[in-house]
Amino acid sequence: MFARLRRIKQALQGFALAERGVAVIEFALILPIMLLVYLGSVEAGSLISTDRKVQAVAGAIGDLVARADKRLSTAQMQDYFRAASGIMTPYSPDPVLQVVTVIAVDNNGAATVSWSRQSVGGVYSGTTPHPPGSAYPLPAEMIAISKGQTVIASEASYSYVPLFGLIFNQPINLYRSSFYQPRFGGTITIN
Repeated sequence: MFARLRRIKQALQGFALAERGVAVIEFALILPIMLLVYLGSVEAGSLISTDRKVQAVAGAIGDLVARADKRLSTAQMQDYFRAASGIMTPYSPDPVLQVVTVIAVDNNGAATVSWSRQSVGGVYSGTTPHPPGSAYPLPAEMIAISKGQTVIASEASYSYVPLFGLIFNQPINLYRSSFYQPRFGGTITIN
């Protein structure tokens, strides 16, 4: 009878060891999924943070131009564009493309580019995607409130490169725009 009890005891001990082995196997199966969720959360958080920074760049540059009193110098525009490097911290400001466009809206709602400037990676450029005299696609709401006035369109775009490349493995293009009216009315010229 004692031999039988010993065998039952040994069998129960074997089951206990087997349960520990099952826990190790379950952990090994769930670990990759948990790491994927964790790294995905870190990646998504970084992407959202970068997108907020791009929005801040678009808003800040447009607001600075809107505060100009009728005239703006090229040196001031260059300084405004350089401010993006501080706004983008801790992310690299090199992939940032910034465009500021001053648009005249006539009484019929036609939006025409007065002037436009851009900065690519912190380098001021004379070439822009919006040549003077060309039509600018303003949102209907902006046209409705700015007939016969001037609108400042500020755009920022950024090519976000994933941190790890496990969840997102392609660069993601972020784009934000903001619209302002000159604080002192009228139009703003640049020299």
